[in-house]
Amino acid sequence: MGGAAAAAGGTDGSGEGHGSRVDRRRDATRADILEAASRLAHRDGIAGLSLRDLAAEVGMKAPSLYSYFDSKGAIYDALFAEGYRELDVRIDAVPWDAPVADVLAEGMRTFLTFCVEDLPRYQLMFTRVLPGWEPSADAYAVSVASYEQLVARFAALGITDRSSLDLWTALTAGFAAQQVANDPTGDRWIALVDDAVDLFLTHLEVTR
Repeated sequence: MGGAAAAAGGTDGSGEGHGSRVDRRRDATRADILEAASRLAHRDGIAGLSLRDLAAEVGMKAPSLYSYFDSKGAIYDALFAEGYRELDVRIDAVPWDAPVADVLAEGMRTFLTFCVEDLPRYQLMFTRVLPGWEPSADAYAVSVASYEQLVARFAALGITDRSSLDLWTALTAGFAAQQVANDPTGDRWIALVDDAVDLFLTHLEVTR
């Protein structure tokens, strides 16, 4: 009777389903593969990621990778989406109830720091460094949700017009590109964040 119950419930006697344990093991292996892919991207460049090297890095044969990701593009998709989720965590930590100037400055510094600390991730998320690759619909949806969250937060700050938000994202993206390209280990453009915020707020006053 106990055996029948265990079979019906799909448990191993601990009250835990076999399926959930298998799923957790699979998720852990996928996470290991993505962590290894990130390491190799730092070594060889994001465009130089090799599935053969990746398989060796995680101790499996290259065909076995397809049990977890059906293509190299799927690995890029997962890294892309993971990058936006991590960015959301960083931006969530900004004190959004502070004065507007402080919020903007802290948010911009947070974004720039995020960009410069991981070049392959920055290239994957914000540049066209991979010819022929575009994020899948599911991966792209994560970036869209991230942007929509930013729109909602700016609305809470009283910044609701599209042109002002476009100006802000252009400023942050431009600063990130300059910092990454010209002073990746320094703070040449990060040091100008307060000036950028002043310019942006002046723009808001003029347009209003």
